[in-house]
Amino acid sequence: MRTALHGIVAVGAFTIVGCTSERTPAPPKTPPEAVSVKISDGTVTGLPLGLDEYLAKIPADNPLTEAKVTLGKHLYFDTRLSKDGTVSCATCHAPEKGWSDGRKSSKGIGGQVGDKNAPTVINRVFSEAQFWDGRAASLEEQALGPVQNPIEMGHTLEGMLSSLSLVPGYKPLFSAAFGDEKITGERVGQAIASFERTIVSGNSPFDRYEAGDKTAMSESAIRGLAIFKDNQRGRCSICHAGSNLTDEKYHNVGVGMDQKDWEKSHAGRYAVTKNEKEKGAFKTPTLRQVAESGPYMHDGSETTLAEVVELYAKGGNPSPHLDPEMKKLDLTEQDKKDLVEFMKALTGQVTAVTIPTPVQ
Repeated sequence: MRTALHGIVAVGAFTIVGCTSERTPAPPKTPPEAVSVKISDGTVTGLPLGLDEYLAKIPADNPLTEAKVTLGKHLYFDTRLSKDGTVSCATCHAPEKGWSDGRKSSKGIGGQVGDKNAPTVINRVFSEAQFWDGRAASLEEQALGPVQNPIEMGHTLEGMLSSLSLVPGYKPLFSAAFGDEKITGERVGQAIASFERTIVSGNSPFDRYEAGDKTAMSESAIRGLAIFKDNQRGRCSICHAGSNLTDEKYHNVGVGMDQKDWEKSHAGRYAVTKNEKEKGAFKTPTLRQVAESGPYMHDGSETTLAEVVELYAKGGNPSPHLDPEMKKLDLTEQDKKDLVEFMKALTGQVTAVTIPTPVQ
């Protein structure tokens, strides 16, 4: 896994354990080897530096439990959720690829290719609406969407549940998570969502720098941070705001709007709301682990972070629906390099997950 941690996940408690030290250790200048993500009173606690557990979005009807997270982890990596048994959630959201898939557009059953880049699963605990256009109101709803998409997992909900019911080992897992062995679509969605809410990233060089360690980032990254925060020079923090570096809103930056059939693949939020002002508007992604989760934009059209910076430096692509916050930036070549270095400094520690043995 391309992360800074080398810890071990305890499957039951989902505690990620690092190396022990002396009873009264000095404050470390380098990050500990692992993050500790725990579940307490239905929510996540002990989040890494930079994240605020009070901002976690966990629905009242699906409190976190260790049993639910364990079940969700098995389901997340199980290809039997797809019609032909070849695609799992992890196919498009893989731990080793920044919890995305490294592709411009994701591939589903039968080698079919969609028209969207796979968003990262990281820090979804701080988000409610899901997908690039926000059409799913929750992680629970989102989890069942790909299962029934003919290009992705290509199953019916009934077919997927029938496949799972044929696996004896799932019965005790569902019983532990929900009190009985009944396998339903709602429970599958709740379990997968519960697991995904434990996938977090924090304690990056940026977080340590903001916490007072002025040696945590390079000089270039420090300059990039200043540009990022400057609403005249970089304007980045206008939308990439808060501890998760996203406003969870929808913006049109002109990507895909030059295509004749833009309404087919690039309608964005407009496809959900039919609001003219939201034509071509897509959700602001988190920037945490962004150096690991390329390519970028909703269609994967920007291969590198440098290309993304160039897109914003020119004020986005021309569009009659361009977000009013999109403006041409007066950046030097060094400024652009510094912004890229800052975004690399957002690579922190991610929950370590060992792929489970398929349930039998």
